[in-house]
Amino acid sequence: MRKRKKGRKLSREKSQRRALLKSLASALLLNEKIKTNEAKAKEVSGLVEKFITQAKKGNLTSRRLLAQFFTKKIVKKLVEEIGPRYKERKGGYTRIIKLGPRKSNGAKVVQIELVK
Repeated sequence: MRKRKKGRKLSREKSQRRALLKSLASALLLNEKIKTNEAKAKEVSGLVEKFITQAKKGNLTSRRLLAQFFTKKIVKKLVEEIGPRYKERKGGYTRIIKLGPRKSNGAKVVQIELVK
């Protein structure tokens, strides 16, 4: 029984899981749209929402917090483009669209994108 455990393990150890989520979040923020399986998309969605909320503040502290996780290029895009875009929005910055099962292994493929 799960007993309110937060997050998914994604069949990986902690360091591998963190690296996977970091690369998915980076790709999503750079390209603003990616295709992945449903479990990974749901997990990265909450993470990206927190980063965008932090980027909306736009101060030095938030830049430093984001720089711990992302490269300079992504931090700059977050604070200067994505943050101001969602200034009036209170949450719900990502959208998950189901695309159907993958042909090779039947995994549920989805498209996760930033809301316009």
